[in-house]
Amino acid sequence: MKKELLLESYKYELPEELIAQEPLKDRSDSRMLVLEKETGEFYEKKFSQLPDLIDDKYLIVRNNTRVRKARLFGKKDTGAKVEIFLLDRKDENTWETLARPGRRLKPGAKMIFPEDLKATILKDLGEGKKLIRFETSLSEEYIEKYGETPLPPYIKKKVDNPERYQTVYSKKINSSAAPTAGLHFNDKVIKRLTEKGIGIVDVNLGVGLGTFRPLNNENIKENQLHKEYYYIGEDTAKKYNEHREKGGKILAIGTTSVRTLETNIKKYSIIKSDEGWTNIFIYPGYKFEAVDALLTNFHLPGSSLLVMISAFAGYENVIKAYEYAVKERFRFFSFGDCMLII
Repeated sequence: MKKELLLESYKYELPEELIAQEPLKDRSDSRMLVLEKETGEFYEKKFSQLPDLIDDKYLIVRNNTRVRKARLFGKKDTGAKVEIFLLDRKDENTWETLARPGRRLKPGAKMIFPEDLKATILKDLGEGKKLIRFETSLSEEYIEKYGETPLPPYIKKKVDNPERYQTVYSKKINSSAAPTAGLHFNDKVIKRLTEKGIGIVDVNLGVGLGTFRPLNNENIKENQLHKEYYYIGEDTAKKYNEHREKGGKILAIGTTSVRTLETNIKKYSIIKSDEGWTNIFIYPGYKFEAVDALLTNFHLPGSSLLVMISAFAGYENVIKAYEYAVKERFRFFSFGDCMLII
């Protein structure tokens, strides 16, 4: 079997101190490793130089999701502290959650949250997940007021300003994790892009916790990904197709934008206004139809995201670029530096 189809090929040594624990003061100050996928050549730039590297031949597609303040803290009716992580709303009052301490929260257990909001564990769903029913509907306003923004498990430091784990263009609250390639953008960079005539359109994909879940099967093809819900509006579809018809190129901001576009184009052959679930898993051998260039962060060893960018840019090209990034002490993962693959 080809090594790019073996999970072991995507494991690499990463010194712990290279995992970025906090965002830079200026979002756009991140280092950017530019990788030319056809030649395998790469070179360093600053993210703030992105407008100098592309022109109006490109249309930018970004994910406008916003991270829900999904961590809620309360107590059992016994007084013991509890924490729940809201994953998915099943109906007006019922949520699928992660709950701690999981072993002590059995079906029937009662909990109390701020403003005397009462809840009951209905069912143990396995893997630490619990089905919880609140006595009244849990509004987004309540979650925004009392919830805490979740950070990835590899970030140990508390972030002073939770907005730094949101993109500046985030709109729809429906994610458990940020689309991190978008964290580098600030208003100044966006203004420079638009002044050059570079179009920007939005899609939406709710990022789930599965994004942090490692692949398990050594044979890459035997792995399955979690489902995530996506939405593409009519305006985005229209502008995308018009740009393509004129011979334009597409720059996707992050792997979530790629998954959204590739799911849709495989379904319709063009981009159409649509919404639904996707569990598309992209690995070497996949033929990309919707995307020409990609801005992405540096990903976890053995992750589906690292496999995806290897499919996009070539396995050997990506591994050599990652070796360079480790050697040159780039910052990795959510608050880290980025790659522009063109």
